[in-house]
Parts: sequence; C-alpha cells; structure tokens
Amino acid sequence: MKKFKIPMVYQPSINKTIRFPIDVVDEIEKAIVCKNCTFTAFVIASVRFSLENLKDNEETV
Repeated sequence: MKKFKIPMVYQPSINKTIRFPIDVVDEIEKAIVCKNCTFTAFVIASVRFSLENLKDNEETV
C-alpha cells in the first residue's frame, strides 16, 4: 500500500457540497496545521488515495 502524503498543490476544480461529521472535520484540521495544505486539498488527496487503494485491492482479489 502506498503512503498518504498531505498535498500542497492547487488543481482546477468544480464545486460540490458534502457534509462531514464534526469529529472528522476536527481531525482533518488538526492534521493540516502548519502543513501549507487546505481542507479541500486534504480531502481530495484522501479520496484519491482511497480510490487508488480500492483499485489495488480489486486487482489482488
């Protein structure tokens, strides 16, 4: 499994609305403190990481 890295890059995007549990928001905000990373960038990187791992898991089954 690849290691997750907190991103620092902006990419073109589209707006989507999503609701997060308060505890998840709190954990994300703690993780990005002093990391030059936005909440959005962290969430996008996390989703991409998860999607890549899903593909890896499907290939090994």
